Amino acid sequence: MILDDIAKTTRRRIEKEKHSVPLEKVKARAEQMDAETGFPFEQALKKPGMSFICEVKKASPSKGLIAPDFPYLSIATDYEEAGAAAISCLTEPVYFKGNDHYLKKIADTVSIPVLRKDFTIDPYMIYQAKVLGASAVLLICAILDEKKLKAYQELAWSLGLSALVEAHDEEEIRMAASVGARIIGVNNRNLKDFTVDIDNSVRLRDRIPKDVIYVSESGIRTPEDVGRLYANGTDAVLIGETLMRSEDKKAELERLKSLCRD
Repeated sequence: MILDDIAKTTRRRIEKEKHSVPLEKVKARAEQMDAETGFPFEQALKKPGMSFICEVKKASPSKGLIAPDFPYLSIATDYEEAGAAAISCLTEPVYFKGNDHYLKKIADTVSIPVLRKDFTIDPYMIYQAKVLGASAVLLICAILDEKKLKAYQELAWSLGLSALVEAHDEEEIRMAASVGARIIGVNNRNLKDFTVDIDNSVRLRDRIPKDVIYVSESGIRTPEDVGRLYANGTDAVLIGETLMRSEDKKAELERLKSLCRD
């Protein structure tokens, strides 16, 4: 399965990075940074109306190379100027052509919070995210057991980072809720075979506790998609490919917002 391959590749990558920069060094740097952040990622998604998490993504396993020309800083600042609540930045280098450098530069440049979008399989990556300037990390239920999910989320919180806990089905939502997730994202893309069904977010909305921030991820392409999710009580959408393929990202984001205004 694709997700298993990505997780294995990520484990190998992180083991190499640990040899280059030991865990103790990254941990010390992260713990020296301010943990009293106020959790800006969560606060951004709690604002009235639909919040947009806009993704900076060069490639994906399902679509291949999406953005051969990749002015990632310009893309991020366009998103901010267009009213994005937050930015999602891919750092996975093999399948998504991401880079930690992209995240660091974006976080240093924009004033809105940035999510480190990666396949978190080791606490090392959470300390890295803090050092790189992220405001949030992604925790995927499909690659973590409940014990690790709880521990990783609590580690993130202790550093002042939010955790976007990603689920795809009812069992994974139960898992996310059981560890007290404050943000649950339902991925409309099945990470085992990469098929997409936006109705997944609609069907599963009632399974999310009402006091939890609810995010719909993947496959959102039209104002009608966004409007339907907004009407269904979705707090935020994470949109990548649709925006990345648009030549005018500001105009595209404005178009997507058009049917979800109060």
